[in-house]
Amino acid sequence: MATPAQPPKLRETLRGCSLPAALEAMGERWSFLILRAAFNGLHHFEAFQAELGIARNILANRLARLVDHGILQREPLPKDRRKIRYTLTEKGHALLPTMVALRQWGERWELGEPAFPVLVDTRDRRPIAPVAVHAHDGRKLGQGDLIWALPEEVRAAAAE
Repeated sequence: MATPAQPPKLRETLRGCSLPAALEAMGERWSFLILRAAFNGLHHFEAFQAELGIARNILANRLARLVDHGILQREPLPKDRRKIRYTLTEKGHALLPTMVALRQWGERWELGEPAFPVLVDTRDRRPIAPVAVHAHDGRKLGQGDLIWALPEEVRAAAAE
């Protein structure tokens, strides 16, 4: 996407890219696996621990990090306030396309085959389509179709 021929102002702007902030919020492998478990209906510390086989101290750390970043929320259970339920926030749910894209990338480039179980849509139980980047008008875009632009260039193009 970015090329060495880009003007210095654009290269300077790329230093403020949101990708490092996103990586800081998610942390590492365990955070993604906790998030996958949350998308699959797990809500309690013990359930995450049993499903993932993660050490309790690491799980506690990763859950706290995901809560601090607003990806999960902690809710004491009404019947036993010592028990905590972790649920995805709107910000957490917004990570679903990222999770699916990473899974599909892993199937294609790391495993070389579809993962088990297959991710399907609830209506017709058919596998979901590959995640893709689309233009504002719905066109599917490839790497050669993307460039970085400064905000003023985007505003000028929108005004045309």
